[in-house]
Amino acid sequence: MSMNFSSKLLENAVNEFAKLPGIGGKTALRLVLHLLRQNDDEVDHFGNTILKLKKEIKHCKVCHNLSDTDICHICSDIRRDFSTICVVENIRDVMSVENTNQYNGVYHVLGGIISPMEGIGPADLNIISLIEKISAENSVIKEIILALPTTMEGDTTNFYIFRKLGNLKVRITTIARGIAIGDDLEYADEITLGRSILNRTDFETTLRN
Repeated sequence: MSMNFSSKLLENAVNEFAKLPGIGGKTALRLVLHLLRQNDDEVDHFGNTILKLKKEIKHCKVCHNLSDTDICHICSDIRRDFSTICVVENIRDVMSVENTNQYNGVYHVLGGIISPMEGIGPADLNIISLIEKISAENSVIKEIILALPTTMEGDTTNFYIFRKLGNLKVRITTIARGIAIGDDLEYADEITLGRSILNRTDFETTLRN
């Protein structure tokens, strides 16, 4: 739906907000008008926060999670169980699993899943670093939990990782199918997701079903 703007500055700002996912033109206009009602300090703080985020955010050198520091707070927490790694698609999934309070291991963020339709292959994901982490001489890793979306792309990625880790002495499990087929972890309620983690099964058994 086209809108007639009395100001080019207003139109440009609305167009930028409308580029954000899930934000339509009307919502973008409401957000911009809200900012215009704020005092200069508040708008400056908003803008500087976004700029600081973009310029200073890091990827954890261990798990690839987003972090303020080179090593994220999870990987640097000595109370975590470093023998168990939960493999997830993105940071939203890390947050979802953490919110269950049912998992005390660490993570490995792939940064996506295999999707030929979108041109995303194994080389585009953080899979090599996962293999290197597990096969390292000083590795303490005993279990890999595959917690990827229950979609065709997620299952394809699970199977690819399973095959790549086949020769390594590590248990490979997957979260129980309490998560509905086609669901992303971030949309699962905390109780369901927590139970799916606790009731995880060996991945190899899923191949026989």
